[in-house]
Amino acid sequence: MSEENKQEEVTKEVTEETQSEEVVEEGAKSPEKTELDLANERAEDYENKYLRAHAEMQNIQRRANEERQTLQKYRSQDLAKAILPSLDNLERALAVEGLTDDVKKGLEMVQESLVHALKEEGIEEIPAEGEFDHNFHMAIQTLPADDEHPADTIAQVFQKGYKLHERVLRPAMVVVYN
Repeated sequence: MSEENKQEEVTKEVTEETQSEEVVEEGAKSPEKTELDLANERAEDYENKYLRAHAEMQNIQRRANEERQTLQKYRSQDLAKAILPSLDNLERALAVEGLTDDVKKGLEMVQESLVHALKEEGIEEIPAEGEFDHNFHMAIQTLPADDEHPADTIAQVFQKGYKLHERVLRPAMVVVYN
């Protein structure tokens, strides 16, 4: 039995050594795989960061182009707002009775040139006839509606409204039947 015990002990030792060598080999292989996996993960991470940064740059460029186009489209907004009161004053001057024909013709020419210059920049008068539209008109007074004048129609225009492309510069001030 002693020989059998010795053989069993030797077999156990060999088995333990073999197992420990396998663990060492796995440990040796494991760090290599782990390093490779880590390197692959880092590469994927950098690729994702690159793709996100690239997409962000494209979005920044797109937004900058859109903003530039919007600024170009509405560049004359402040100038128009400053000129509109002068145009109103010209209309009031033309409404005064007792003007000589020469003065009236001169005022009309100035008014026409201002309106033409504004139209070239995309500034148009807001139509103030027919139905009231709260997007383009501002009701400053109401009158009772009757058979001849239905509700929500414009009765009188106190001040013309203007828009630049689709943006309202100044709503038309109107009296509305209600």
